[in-house]
Amino acid sequence: MEPARLKAAIDGVVQYTFGMDLTWDWPGGVAYYGVSRAFEVTGEQAYLQRMADWVDEYLEAGLPGWTVNTCAMGHMLLTLYDQTNEQKYLDLIVSKIDYLENKALRFGDRVLQHTVSSKNDFPEQAWADTLFMAAYFMLRVGIKLGEKRLVDDALNQYFWHINYLQDENTGLWYHGYNNVNKDHMSGIYWARANAWAAYTMSRAARILPEAYLYPPMMHIWSSVRDQLAAVRKLQKEDGLWGTVLDYPAAYGEVSATAGIAAAMITQHNPLHAKHVQKALDGVLANIADNGRVMNVSGGTAVMNNIDGYLGIDRKWAQGWGQGLALALLTSAYEVVGAGGTEV
Repeated sequence: MEPARLKAAIDGVVQYTFGMDLTWDWPGGVAYYGVSRAFEVTGEQAYLQRMADWVDEYLEAGLPGWTVNTCAMGHMLLTLYDQTNEQKYLDLIVSKIDYLENKALRFGDRVLQHTVSSKNDFPEQAWADTLFMAAYFMLRVGIKLGEKRLVDDALNQYFWHINYLQDENTGLWYHGYNNVNKDHMSGIYWARANAWAAYTMSRAARILPEAYLYPPMMHIWSSVRDQLAAVRKLQKEDGLWGTVLDYPAAYGEVSATAGIAAAMITQHNPLHAKHVQKALDGVLANIADNGRVMNVSGGTAVMNNIDGYLGIDRKWAQGWGQGLALALLTSAYEVVGAGGTEV
């Protein structure tokens, strides 16, 4: 695919994202993670400045309390700190890490309970979402600051989320696990849960120096290998993956498709190339001329049954749709920008 087309698509999605009414929570966290990646691969300083301006405005207005989900905003802060070395960004990063290490609800072998508010909403539940919002953030901070304890804690989250959520027989991931009842609740292979897992595992394996020296990384490598081997067989003809992966009648969901395809690019398996190209074509077909990413399912708890997942609306633009689309577009741009013509 031509780099110019990808660059134009990236810019369109970024500009639409900046116009959204996002707050300091996980939709904004995923959206601005995508913008951060857009800055990293294109070098567009305007992206960096607008992110900095947004943070400054929010600091003046006042920040919310921390939860697992609000820690997703830390991804953008890492990019801002990396580029500016400003203490205010590091202070916010450290504050989020302090919450995750010392205040966040945990269970079992110090596994992070997924939290969306100050209440104990989901007692002893592990959700795949936590890997993006908290574990991958913690890993990035540990690498950036040279703090091995954070790397170890992050990899411990991956280890236990794999054990709790991945079905060894199919390779696919369940959305959630309830440690109180020792079950997967409705037991649905939700596509975006699989995207959170695949994307963050592939990134973790890529960014951790000397990853082979960390025993949990062997677990991650095998997990994402088997997951993507299973997922690729379930892709629809239009390039998308259904919102429930193993239910053929499920509607194609763009955010999950983008996250899964981005993971495939990061894994560098040449046998995935045809699946990536189909997914990229499918995602681009669902980006409006103004940069709005379409056919993204709304916010989704661990639903009671398959009808709950199939009934989630996909009419509106969502921060996570913008961000995961950018994760895919930027991963593809890195490949073609390096001299290739195909992903």
